[in-house]
Amino acid sequence: MTTVKDALWRWLLTAGALLSVGLLLFLVVFMVNQSLPALRAIGLEKLLLGTEWRPVIYDEAPQYGLFPMLLSTVYVSALAVLFSLVLGVGCALFLACAVGDRLRAFLIPSIDLLAGIPSVVYGFVGLYVVVRTMERMGRAAGESILAGSIVLAVMILPYMISTCLHTMVQLRHGWQDASDALGVSRWYMAAELVLPASKKGILVGTALAAGRAMGETMAVMMVMGNAVLRPTLLGKGETISALIALEMGTAEVGSLHFSALYAAGLCLLVLLLMINLAFSLLRRKLDREGVL
Repeated sequence: MTTVKDALWRWLLTAGALLSVGLLLFLVVFMVNQSLPALRAIGLEKLLLGTEWRPVIYDEAPQYGLFPMLLSTVYVSALAVLFSLVLGVGCALFLACAVGDRLRAFLIPSIDLLAGIPSVVYGFVGLYVVVRTMERMGRAAGESILAGSIVLAVMILPYMISTCLHTMVQLRHGWQDASDALGVSRWYMAAELVLPASKKGILVGTALAAGRAMGETMAVMMVMGNAVLRPTLLGKGETISALIALEMGTAEVGSLHFSALYAAGLCLLVLLLMINLAFSLLRRKLDREGVL
């Protein structure tokens, strides 16, 4: 029988879910509305595939091409997710299967604390450690896509570890007694039982880490060089979020430049939604096939 308390909680949860969906729809509609002047004046194809971004030219028409920034955003985010995936899964597996409960209870809050450090702090550390190390190794300028991906990987590592660790700890507790009874070593259990069964948690962690990486601004802006160039591993680049942060304050409200920056933000938003949708569809497909 449904009580008043249950009905109240159901109403509150439903209202919260509808509010979340409404905020997302409002965000999309607002971004589209602000981007329409640029989309009409520049054209979607030229905006997405153009290779030059020069909003202020006195003797020529301004150029608004987002292609180098789109490539840089995807490039640095993909590398960061790859680095954090390897380190995060390894750390989570170690904490779940090789560390005692007391030590794990101490280490987990320490790892979660890394997620609360301001991004500008990571940017300073990356600038004075990663960038200078690359300069000492012979690079004329250490600011590069590789430096940005390393800093981003450290920033998203707590998300990857926390998501994977929760699943792995549950799996280890479920199989620990049976493994001990059969005389299976903990490393065999970790490699052959816990890790393969943690695919769903790893997939969720990868999706969260990818969204966090693509939206990061300050730390990446400080270590990538902010050059509108086709990205290479050891070359400079500029992400869409860094472009918006650098130029939004100087763009005249209502100008084509101002609308083009909103269009850049809309492209980033659509890209994030597409990635999340792809991960969701992949997860459902693997669920149906019994892989997860």
